[in-house]
Amino acid sequence: MELVLWRTYFPSGTNGDILFNGLKLCSSIELPWKNNQQRISCIPEGKYELVKRYSLRFKWHLQLKDVKGRDLILIHPANDAFRELKGCIAPVTTIQSPGKGLKSRSALELIKAIVYPVLDEKKPFYLTIKS
Repeated sequence: MELVLWRTYFPSGTNGDILFNGLKLCSSIELPWKNNQQRISCIPEGKYELVKRYSLRFKWHLQLKDVKGRDLILIHPANDAFRELKGCIAPVTTIQSPGKGLKSRSALELIKAIVYPVLDEKKPFYLTIKS
């Protein structure tokens, strides 16, 4: 199974739409593209396997496996890419401006409701990032 993230790049941030079976689930915010530099750039376009992850800070969220040149790339709640992200992806309900959105926790819950049951069955789930 697969989610697709369709990105639009801006100098001040990256916005996107996250789709499942061709239907939009939510939007997303990320840092701008800066050649995959750690902690200041969004990650390269491509296909990444998703896994469940828990931390005290974000509670249950998702991690992207095998991101070239990067580690610990997550899908976690955030509403301001520059203040809250270090290369990760934040789902949001509404986009305000490049790299800024609203109601991120609600958007993450929508994604988890689709992805987690599949992962619980030990089946793979992927995120494909395109522009």
